[in-house]
Amino acid sequence: MEIVTRYFSDFSAEQLKQLAALKELYEEWNTKINVISRKDMDNFYEHHVLHSLAIATTFSFAKGMEVMDLGCGGGFPGIPLAILFPDTKFHLVDSINKKLKVVAEISQAIGLHNITVQHSRAEDIKGRKFDAVVSRAVAPLKDLWGWSRPLIRKNPPSPPGTDIPNGLVCLKGGDLTQEVFESGCKPMVWEIEKLFEEEFFKEKYLLYVPIR
Repeated sequence: MEIVTRYFSDFSAEQLKQLAALKELYEEWNTKINVISRKDMDNFYEHHVLHSLAIATTFSFAKGMEVMDLGCGGGFPGIPLAILFPDTKFHLVDSINKKLKVVAEISQAIGLHNITVQHSRAEDIKGRKFDAVVSRAVAPLKDLWGWSRPLIRKNPPSPPGTDIPNGLVCLKGGDLTQEVFESGCKPMVWEIEKLFEEEFFKEKYLLYVPIR
């Protein structure tokens, strides 16, 4: 867990306790439901928790905001972000129900009360709006934006000096040139290797598409 506190030093004692509990809980659940690659467990905090928190190096989520994690899988980036932003409501959505069971059980085990889950495909969600959508390596940007855009509120601009996203924030890797072109979007892009020095983050990116 030291790799997380190397970059984020403002966790409360409760947040540190929640973070510290994650690896053992995921190891236990992974014996029943494979939500994380077993070869990744040795690098759990780097590959999953810190990677998720790359979003928080650039963006903040305010009290009362509603954020959807699209295709959350085993709970990333939603769970680490929910720990860091306890006053923000995170709604984790996935089409595979057994993964949501893990998310719900782990959230309950660490006393995380700002998470809800929904077994659904993003395109089937009706009658709900969110202030932002986050996602990690789920689908091409064109699809992510197509699914996310109808679900994002068109909020007034955030006050100057705040970095509160109103749009899609996603974590992606590899050469994104063709993917971005095909999406028709003009995302803002940050290289995560410039945020975190570990080799794992080479050719990994943080993208933001604002809602207009």
